[in-house]
This record gives sequence, structure tokens and C-alpha cells, in this order.
Amino acid sequence: MRRMDKAMDEKAALELLKRCEFGVLSTVGEDGYPYGVPVNYALKDGAIYIHCATEGHKLDNIIYNSKVSFCAVGDTEVISENFSTKYESVIIFGNAGIVEDYNEKREALLEIIYKYSPDFIESGKKYIENDCHRAKIIKIEIEHITGKKAIE
Repeated sequence: MRRMDKAMDEKAALELLKRCEFGVLSTVGEDGYPYGVPVNYALKDGAIYIHCATEGHKLDNIIYNSKVSFCAVGDTEVISENFSTKYESVIIFGNAGIVEDYNEKREALLEIIYKYSPDFIESGKKYIENDCHRAKIIKIEIEHITGKKAIE
């Protein structure tokens, strides 16, 4: 990071990652092109979990190359008169894979429900029990994390 005066410590970066509403998962495919896609996610036990379709570009890319980057942006405010922006963001680098363990998939899905549908926990649990076996979950093991905050 070039501007160390704007760096967050790891704990603050993880807290920001936990509360952001969405992130952008970036992968690289066989064709060499980068692919960034916005996703919903949950942070659990130091890993990022993403629910996704059972097939598609991001899964193909992860199978090809498990190294990924993930970025989430928190609060922002454009300060027009200063030609600047207040912002907070976090970037992680890690390895992604498909979760195969039933219990881990169930726990990841439950964490996603807690985050995005806290008023529907019981119906979410029923949904998980009925469809967990069909769900695809990507798990990103975080290897490196940086957070940045500009308050100007």
C-alpha cells in the first residue's frame, strides 16, 4: 500500500469486510482475462463464503486457477469541492475452492441468511435443509488483507 497513513489494521479491515453489503470477486480464466463479478457473501471463521449457481464463469475460473482477489467498499462520500472522496475499502488475496462438506455448506448458508435475511432465520433454516445438497458454496481462504480509509 502506497499511502500507509490511510491503512487500517487487520482487525478494522476484517470488521469492514464483515459489514459491507457486497464485494467483487476477481478471478482469472484459461483465456487469461480477469473476471470481476459482484457477489453477496459472508465472513465466517476468517474465510469468505459465497453462494452461487451450480455452474458458470466464476466456478470455471476457480477450477482453473484458485488464486483470487476480493474487494469490498464501505461508506463513501464524494467531496466535490476538494476533488476527493471519503471512503473505506478492503482488499483480500486468497485461494478459493468449492465447499464439499455438507456441514460446512450448511453453516455457510446459515451465515449468509443471518447477514442478509435476519428477519427470516427460521424459514431460511428450512430452505437450507431442503436445498443444501444442491447449493454451491465458494470458500476463500484469506492469505493477505489490507484495508484503507480516507477521511479527508
